[in-house]
Amino acid sequence: MHLTDFSLWLVIALFVTGFIWGVYALFNRKKTGPRPALVEYSRSFFPVILIVVLIRAFVVEPFRIPSGSMIPTLHVGDFILVNKFCYGLRLPVIHTKILNVGEPKRGQVVVFRYPRNPSVDYIKRIVGLPGDHVAYIDKQLYINGKLVPHYHKVPYIYAEQRGRFLEAYRYTEKLGKITHHIILIPGITQPPMHFVVPPHEYFVLGDNRDLSDDSRYWGYVPQRNLVGRAFLIWFSWNTAHGGGIDFKRIGRVIP
Repeated sequence: MHLTDFSLWLVIALFVTGFIWGVYALFNRKKTGPRPALVEYSRSFFPVILIVVLIRAFVVEPFRIPSGSMIPTLHVGDFILVNKFCYGLRLPVIHTKILNVGEPKRGQVVVFRYPRNPSVDYIKRIVGLPGDHVAYIDKQLYINGKLVPHYHKVPYIYAEQRGRFLEAYRYTEKLGKITHHIILIPGITQPPMHFVVPPHEYFVLGDNRDLSDDSRYWGYVPQRNLVGRAFLIWFSWNTAHGGGIDFKRIGRVIP
């Protein structure tokens, strides 16, 4: 999931409009008559931008899904909402935590800043918590030596971004208290992998297990990189069949 740092531009806009309005008000307290257009615009936009910044920084933020790494849970073209309060309050731009509210739980879908490039946001599912031993062998997931079974095998065909159709199988999986679906593609193999999750870090996987760029390839997600938990699809644009609103996906809760 790739996104530009829109929060930075919002903070800059907040500072500029607040500065213009504040300076004019400070030095023109006794002046009557119409204010310059730039001051009027700043006075009008400052409170709006302030509300948007506060909501995005501390409550909820929208994101768009640009890739298929979380299929079948999330599709390309889904627009989701992310709860930014559940893992603690952080200051915008610098991301410093100022209040601890809760910790991530196994199975939750999270948005985070990509460890190799923190200006880019990714979305995956938390599999390993700090201290866990995670193994991925023959497409089977093991946590602390125990197999995490997947069951209810169902054929699953979906359109890739380049237009070709891929044949896979959909399975049901349970991580912690969260039951969700994953897909596995026949013919794709991987060598056995073993990981021990360091303190204050997390191991994440995509639900599209064979076509996901995740912790198996670039490592762990530091706690400080977490943005929030994805919880709702509020809009969806079907990119697979010529475009159009996918009304069936709107309003779905993300497991």
